[in-house]
Amino acid sequence: MIKLLLVEDDANLCYIIRGGLEDMIGGYEVMTASNGEEGLKIWKEQHLDIIISDIEMPVMDGYEMVRRIRETDGFIPIVFTSGRVSPKDVVKGYELGVNNYIKKPFLAEELDAHIGALLKMKRGMGAANESEIYRIGENYTFDAVHAVLKHSSCVQKTMTEREAKLLQMLCKKKNELVRRDIILSRLWDTEDDFLHHVVSMFLLLDLENCLLMMNGYR
Repeated sequence: MIKLLLVEDDANLCYIIRGGLEDMIGGYEVMTASNGEEGLKIWKEQHLDIIISDIEMPVMDGYEMVRRIRETDGFIPIVFTSGRVSPKDVVKGYELGVNNYIKKPFLAEELDAHIGALLKMKRGMGAANESEIYRIGENYTFDAVHAVLKHSSCVQKTMTEREAKLLQMLCKKKNELVRRDIILSRLWDTEDDFLHHVVSMFLLLDLENCLLMMNGYR
């Protein structure tokens, strides 16, 4: 069963898409939201497989919703649907982290084909990165695929995409020196931004593990 969030302010269109996916095609559980703010709430509460969203909506548009999601989740596939898709709109969406666009109107079968392709790609990426789980000291496990840092007490924290890349870089270079200029050139534009994220990340770890990691950071 594919757990899908449909963010669409047109109630009639929402009803048609939901019916097409759940009743005509099958294999879908569709949750709906009428704007980006409602969409964010459902995304936080549910374990979703994919998000399909309109762009122009009241309260919060699709762009802002995607921007907030991508601050902590760089993995869930997101598809924009719109009747007016200009090159400028497309570029803006992809820069924010959207995976695909579908121009309205569209058939349920067309949407299903896009969803199938994206989920297949996601599964392939997940299989290729199954081994990217790292032990940090005695108490922490870092899941690089899902950007999640887990403590042995079962407490876990979802990291931003950039913080996850930094921690993965340090894990791969365990017991090796990692130069600051190399990290900056790959992940950050400014020194201040870099230091802010490093401090935020290390605050998630206890002192012992922090020192173990910092031992390889110069």
